[in-house]
Amino acid sequence: MDVFLTVMRFALGSAVIYLLIAGGLILSQRPAPAKGESLDFDKLRIGNDAVEPVRYTARDGVELAVRVHEGQGAEAALVVLVHGSGAHGAAYDGLAAEIAAMTGAQVLVPDLRGHGLNPAPKGDVAYIGQLEDDLADLVAVYRQNGQKLVLMGHSSGGGLVVRYAGGRYGDALDGAVLLAPYLKYNAPTMRENSGGWAQVLTRRVIGLSMLNTVGIKALNGLTAITFTLPEGPLSETMTGAYSYRLNTSYAPRGDYLADVAALPPFLLIAGTQDEAFKADQFEPVLSGANPQGSYLLLEGVGHLDVMSQPETAARAAEFIRDIE
Repeated sequence: MDVFLTVMRFALGSAVIYLLIAGGLILSQRPAPAKGESLDFDKLRIGNDAVEPVRYTARDGVELAVRVHEGQGAEAALVVLVHGSGAHGAAYDGLAAEIAAMTGAQVLVPDLRGHGLNPAPKGDVAYIGQLEDDLADLVAVYRQNGQKLVLMGHSSGGGLVVRYAGGRYGDALDGAVLLAPYLKYNAPTMRENSGGWAQVLTRRVIGLSMLNTVGIKALNGLTAITFTLPEGPLSETMTGAYSYRLNTSYAPRGDYLADVAALPPFLLIAGTQDEAFKADQFEPVLSGANPQGSYLLLEGVGHLDVMSQPETAARAAEFIRDIE
């Protein structure tokens, strides 16, 4: 009996210490306005003159925005183009239109939950994994029987595509196009703070991760990352901070190479002057986990202007057309 009580006291004491450490880490760091250098937003236009969004209904009854670019191919693939962190679908209108025209595919560009002009709530989701559920709900609305499905994502959108492949819906994918994808904070592809774009509240994230490990999720709505938005009206359409649960939902899982291994045949395109990621590390990192990838590095191209390069659209379209 004495031994049992001793063990119980030790266990309870250890649990209390664990929770105190987690709580201390969370309280020790609070979000502040992001400052400093960021990405070159002169190379990206996020406006309101893109294709007018329509609405689709997610499984929780919330209506989410999506821009639909109609191709002319009766048997062409369904392509879902996923925007990067802080942005929304309007920034990808030009690329989506080119892909639709070149392939005949129907190209969907959603505003991910928590993003866009009128998100509710901004920068947050209800639970970890909700972005994947939303994409699956979007696909269920538009995909025809027997139609090939390609997910295409830029930056964190590429990371979400990788996560999707490794999750419960991954078997539905026939191909993926990754444009300068985010893999994980500790991947060899990372530059510090994504080149100044992202400021992670590292201690808070560690503390919240500790709580989630033991099933405590009540604090997952706390801010985990902020972004250095450009000055001027452009920032009004962007999302400047993410909750822990949204940020986690947007990226591959902790074992990101397991998610990479689950990818179908994929094409990865990045610029040699990418300010956020080390472009020359993508192929060495991904090819060891998944041999089905093809890689294209565009000379002199940065993180944002990779989307506007003619070769990006041409190679992506070629890849999509060739999917069996």
